[in-house]
Amino acid sequence: MADTRTAARDPHAGIVMEAEPETGAKQGRRIDRETVLMLTVPPALVLIAFAAFVVWRQSAEFNETELRQLAWTEIRSLLWQHVKLTVTSSVLVVLIAVPLGIALTRSGLRKFSPFVVGFANIGQGAPSIGLIVLLAIWLGYGFWTSVLALTLYGLLPVLRNTIVGLDGVDPTLVEAGRGLGMSAGLVLLRVELPLALSVIMAGVRTSLVLVVGTATLATFINGGGLGAIIQTGISLFLPKLIVAGALLVALLALFVEWLGRVLEFLARPKGV
Repeated sequence: MADTRTAARDPHAGIVMEAEPETGAKQGRRIDRETVLMLTVPPALVLIAFAAFVVWRQSAEFNETELRQLAWTEIRSLLWQHVKLTVTSSVLVVLIAVPLGIALTRSGLRKFSPFVVGFANIGQGAPSIGLIVLLAIWLGYGFWTSVLALTLYGLLPVLRNTIVGLDGVDPTLVEAGRGLGMSAGLVLLRVELPLALSVIMAGVRTSLVLVVGTATLATFINGGGLGAIIQTGISLFLPKLIVAGALLVALLALFVEWLGRVLEFLARPKGV
């Protein structure tokens, strides 16, 4: 049988190398059974649970307060407020934590890494309700104070995972990139970040879930969100409202975490 391997010459070293045969026209992202299940099962479970909630909402008996809080227009309004809080805070988290994590892995700023991570630990280590209330007393009530509190609360996972992911890249690969004539910035973009992406995205997913859950507390400082349903249920001793609000927040958190996995899959370099 004829050998299908082809020879290629390395222009830098002048060495003839044998190229491995291609298994297809082009090798794309690997999609195995586990990946398919990860991409399909979570949204299906969320849809099933939400359908069960809809059936319960249409068939159960409610008093006037419960009907007002669980009106579909009210749920849509509160859900949209919750999504705005989550998206705005998460975008700010990524815009702050990823560049900061990259900077702290460079030689000139690496010595400051423990101090910055320690400061981020304070933001997440402090009780979330206490952080939100203190910021509200200092800056005033409303949407943007809630966003600031949620951003501080969600920084640590992304910052820490960015540092860990970049530090975990094999130094020989970085040196190989520099040996091929790449600049430090090009090595970062084409070698380090692609290899660290899965670790960084794990931190982003963790941060997303934390922000979705903590955003329920924004209602205490007029930040909006689904926490209003839970707060009403607790204040008036209405268990149906507590369960309904908690279920909606949990479903939103599961859906957002699944979106994070989808983004990670789409952003993953081909062949990785």
